[in-house]
Order: sequence, then structure tokens, then C-alpha cells
Amino acid sequence: MQTSILKASISLAALMALCAPSLAQTTLTIESWRNDDIATWQEKVIPAFEAAHPDIKVVFSPTAPTEYNSALSAKLDAGSAGDLVTCRPFDASLKLFEKKQLVDLATLPGMENFTPIARTAWSSDDGKSTFCVPMASVIHGFMYNKTAFQELGAEVPKTEEEFFALLEKIKADGRYVPLAMGTKDQWEAATMGYQNIGPNYWKGEEGREALIAGKEKLTDAAWEKPLETIAKWAPYMGDGFQAQTYPDSQNLFTLGRAAIYPAGSWEITPFETQADFEIGAFAPPVQKAGDTCYISDHPDIALGLNAASPNAEAAKTFLSWVASAEFADIYANAAPGFFPLIDKPIEIKNELAKSIVGWRNDCQRTIRSTYQILSRGTPNLENETWTAAANVINATETPAQAAEKLQKGLDGWYKPAAQ
Repeated sequence: MQTSILKASISLAALMALCAPSLAQTTLTIESWRNDDIATWQEKVIPAFEAAHPDIKVVFSPTAPTEYNSALSAKLDAGSAGDLVTCRPFDASLKLFEKKQLVDLATLPGMENFTPIARTAWSSDDGKSTFCVPMASVIHGFMYNKTAFQELGAEVPKTEEEFFALLEKIKADGRYVPLAMGTKDQWEAATMGYQNIGPNYWKGEEGREALIAGKEKLTDAAWEKPLETIAKWAPYMGDGFQAQTYPDSQNLFTLGRAAIYPAGSWEITPFETQADFEIGAFAPPVQKAGDTCYISDHPDIALGLNAASPNAEAAKTFLSWVASAEFADIYANAAPGFFPLIDKPIEIKNELAKSIVGWRNDCQRTIRSTYQILSRGTPNLENETWTAAANVINATETPAQAAEKLQKGLDGWYKPAAQ
């Protein structure tokens, strides 16, 4: 009988030992707007982390992109948000930090892997606090159908004169819509239009910082002329572009019906998955040969810690891993087009992504002009720029009228001397 009792005790002890790790396991939930990245996180990122940290389980729980900001804010206010929060750049996340809903991560192990510039989009104005771990930036330019270019005998344009000559050539041929972009959703006109080509006019960071400082205005030639240029895109955007949505534009290009797509690098994975032709990319053409080129290399995504998380220590362990070269390598190659911000060498394997990130070697880098400081008031300059860019393409407003309205709206609340 003693033997039976001993065996039962050993069996119970063994069972408890087996159950202990699962009972002690911490589950972290990540809030995100990147529902396109579900497979990336579930198949690549999370398994790599959990293999080294079997006591921490991670769940990726995205919300539709257009609903994310409001949904996240409501969850944080209600105390029901996940442990980790995917952070949009600049003011949207800064507001959450100022409400004490995001934790200061300036001293988090691994944060030393990022330069002050890489941290800027998720730092306080004085730079003393950083509230999200930088993950990636996206780069703007143009993608093109290589098959269409071969059929047309077309070459990649380097200058705006060459760009418009190419559009005219494609239009005259008639087999392809020259530019796959619509204006119904408005933000495309601003993000893939105005902010795409604009840095070549306002000279990137030089102009952006001058605008913040009040030394330049949106009515200056450097800011109005890119509106004039995108207004000239209209004849090449196809019939009914005014009613064309963002998904419509994506489909037009991936179905092989358009030759050129004003793009963000985030399109790489879905486009290469859907298109049956090879895709190339070129940087925004300069105004004239010999000009310095500028690209919008915009900090796009980071990860922060919900101040109300009951699993803060486990969350910090995960965030330190996100700040590592291991994560940067996995994410950059699982989600090509999202380029690491870490100050470590990362080998990007996707050829289209390599081509785009290579522009950093030839062009000056800047960020979207409306994101830092200038969209904190009402009217919101970012949203107003959406409308302005769409209106000039639709010819319902002249570039001069749009620029004047943008500056008037900014003057209504923004006082540069107060910064």
C-alpha cells in the first residue's frame, strides 16, 4: 500500500510540474491598426519571441485602421486596452503619453539602439521622454508595372519633365491608365501625391523645420508649387478618378490595368502577392537634372506600454526584444517595405524593398510635413491637406486658393513663437 501511495504522490508531483509552467504563463495582448500584418505576427514574430520566452504568451489583436485611434482611446479610457499599444507617429501617441496612458520607456534596455532622430516621432518635444519603441518607417515614391514599361519602350523618369512626357506617352498608347490614383478618399492625394513629391520643392527637413519655426508659409512657392504639380496629374488618372477609392486604385494597378502607382512602401507585400507582373519602383523625380533629391522616409510604427497593464514586467521584456536587431531582422523581412529604424545593420532580402531603401544612399530623407506639431490644433493641418490636395486635382480649387486656406487655418491656432 505504501508503494501505491508513493507512486500516486510521484504521479501527482509530476502532473503538477507539467502544469506549473502554463499556470505561471503571462499573456500579453497587442493593440494594432495593422490588420494586414496578422500572418507576420502570428507566423514569424510571436513564435520567435515565445521560443525564447516560453513563460510569456503574446496575442496580436488588430483593429481596422480607420477605427484604430478612436477605438484605442475608448479602450484606454475604459481600462480595457491590451498590454502593448502600437503607436502612430507624433501627436496621436504624444496625446496618450500626456494623458499618462503610455509609459516613459526612455531607460528601457534596448532603447540605446535608436538614435534621437529615430526616436523623434515617439518622444516628447524636449526629447527627454520616449514613450514607444521605434519599429519601422515607410518610404514614398512610385511603383510601376515593368511589363507595361517594356511594352511601351519606357524608361524610368529622373526629372519631372521626363515624368510628364512618360505619362503622355502612356496615355497616347491607350493600353494602360498612366496613374492609378483616385481622390474620393482624399488622403491618397495628400500622402501619395503632395507629401510624395513635395520634399523636392521645400527641400525636405530644411523646409519642414522652417514651416514649424514660422520662417516659411504654406503660401510660399516651395509649398504651393507641389499643389500645382499634382493638379497636372488629373488628365492621366483615368476616367472617373473622382469616385475612385484607395482599394480601387490598388486593384487597378495589381490587375495590370495601370502603369504607375504613386506609392508607399507598405504596398510591397500585398502588391507582389496579387500582381502577376514584376513591379519596379522609382523615387520622386526632381524638378530639373542635377537637383538634390529628397524622399519622404516617414517613421510609421512603434510599440508602447499601456500604463494600466497588469503585466508590465513581461511587457517590458517583450519591448526590449522589439528593440533588438533580432526583431528588426524578422520584421523587415516578414513585412518588406517597413524599414527598420534600429541603428544596426539589417539585411533586407526582398528585391523591391532593397531597391526602395537604396534611395537613402542617393537622396536626403525627411518626414511628412504635417505630422509634427502642426496638426495639434483646429483645423487639423493633416486632414485639411487631404482636402486641399484632392480639391486641386479635382479642379474645384486652385493651388493658390488651397494654399491660402491651409495657411489661414494654421494661422488661426498656431503661434510659432510659442513653441
